[in-house]
Amino acid sequence: MAGYENILIVEDEDTLRGLITRNLEARGCRVREATTAAEAIEAVLAEPPELILLDIGLPDRSGWDIMRELRALGKEVPTAVISAVRVSPQRLQEFRPIAYLPKPFPLEALLRLVETGLSEGTEVADV
Repeated sequence: MAGYENILIVEDEDTLRGLITRNLEARGCRVREATTAAEAIEAVLAEPPELILLDIGLPDRSGWDIMRELRALGKEVPTAVISAVRVSPQRLQEFRPIAYLPKPFPLEALLRLVETGLSEGTEVADV
């Protein structure tokens, strides 16, 4: 598989996280999961992934907090934001995720993003 192979999914919704994990693993990706911001930061510090699939609404802190903390630690990782909450253009400009996938999104769009290894600034429409 070209693109990203070592992926961290940060998603607190069990069904969606499981669906994404199964589909990525079936395509040969190594997937780790986190359900909170604390777990996500710990996972990145232990072994930085090639890509983070990041939900914004988490139970302990926001996905933006994760990106901010990782940036402060010098551990910026390509990140695709997946969120049910509409993301402002200002947030996208500030954090520069490689993609933004508003929920519900077509699973095929996420799989294409992972398979092609899109570069920073890719809009969901381009995925």
